Amino acid sequence: MTESSIVLILFGSFFVLLLMGAPISISLGMAALASFLYLGQNPITFVQIAFTSVGSFPLMALPAFILAGALMEASGISKRLVNLAESFAGPVTGGISAAAVLACMFFGAISGSGPATTAAVGMLMIPAMTERGYNKGYASAVVASAGGLGIIIPPSIPMVIFGISAMGLAVPPAAIEKFGTFQTISISKMFIAGVLPGLVISFSLLLINYFRCKRLGYKGTEGGWDFKLIRHNLRKGFWSILAPLVILGGIYSGFFTPTESAIVAIFYTVFVGICIHRELKLRDIFRSLETTTWLSGRIMLILFCATVFGRLLIENDIPTVVASAMLNLTDNLYLIWFLIIIFLLFVGMFMETLAAIMILTPVLLPVTYNLGIDPIHFGIVMICCLSIGFATPPLGENLFVASGISKVSLEEVTVKALPFTIVSTIAVFLIAYFPEISLYLPRALGY
Repeated sequence: MTESSIVLILFGSFFVLLLMGAPISISLGMAALASFLYLGQNPITFVQIAFTSVGSFPLMALPAFILAGALMEASGISKRLVNLAESFAGPVTGGISAAAVLACMFFGAISGSGPATTAAVGMLMIPAMTERGYNKGYASAVVASAGGLGIIIPPSIPMVIFGISAMGLAVPPAAIEKFGTFQTISISKMFIAGVLPGLVISFSLLLINYFRCKRLGYKGTEGGWDFKLIRHNLRKGFWSILAPLVILGGIYSGFFTPTESAIVAIFYTVFVGICIHRELKLRDIFRSLETTTWLSGRIMLILFCATVFGRLLIENDIPTVVASAMLNLTDNLYLIWFLIIIFLLFVGMFMETLAAIMILTPVLLPVTYNLGIDPIHFGIVMICCLSIGFATPPLGENLFVASGISKVSLEEVTVKALPFTIVSTIAVFLIAYFPEISLYLPRALGY
């Protein structure tokens, strides 16, 4: 049995099922099962590998962060963060749309999800921008593009999934010599490494927003900043601002792990929602639990099947073949980065982010090991690339969310989001070509 025949069965059946309209989890599982049967392996092994995939401690953070994000929206924390960002808009050209980007940054620091960030911020900011004279399509495009920050600004659900997907991958001797002996990628280090890249992409969005608003004539308020309103929103939003500080401060100080921080976030949100804001009701808690169960189950099902899919790739040495092919094509690091980024941007247009991470990490990470790229740096670039997929069709989940909120056609939102997509892509190339953007903070903090 040749490697090419396994690749043909594994990927051939996967893409055929996708074209037939099967869900991605079913496509992954059936393709893996077909390969198991072709190899003559016991199908029970399939179940054992799938069961083991959800037995890791870091994975506990996944449902916990989803629940924390849902509770924060129900308890009024996200609403106060958005109101605070809006009050800082003032007389600056494009100030209210810049506030939408800042609001996505703030909410991204507590939700870890792109569509959740788009929905939470869009419900408040799209109507606010429309009232200030903004075109609805442009307002929707701003929120949809900035919503991708939800998975870059830590804590991030895809960063947790990347860390889990990288577990157990063989590390070449040259990489061990360069980076030290490690077998798993620290999720805490991933979170820290995501801060500066998140700021770089945020700044790029703010910059293009300023120039576009200047050209379109979207000005700020005539009366300047309302410092009374800013003080009012600061006072009302104090506990909301404290939420990301508590979560990230505890992780970065080493006081608790990312998994433990997710549990802390839940208790903090419940306390603030019930005792301080007094907006979190019992029905909201049950609704948040229902949302968490549905989303977690969906992600776990993909994780089950993607883990088996990835294990088949590794056992049949497919990543080595891919790495060799790329290295034979060119040994120029910048050109290889270019190829990887373009490939990830293309994948992000068609595939769900978490599924893409679980499928592609076992294939691409060994390539980066052989090139001497720090795995943390690669993980950040991968997540940044896939975050752009939230605002690019045909999948473009953020586009659908923003279009649904504003009642503007998906085509109009997509066209107006294109300049933001281009600028974000340029920012990703900067992050890839200058590793210190990702690695400076982890090194400075001793990770």
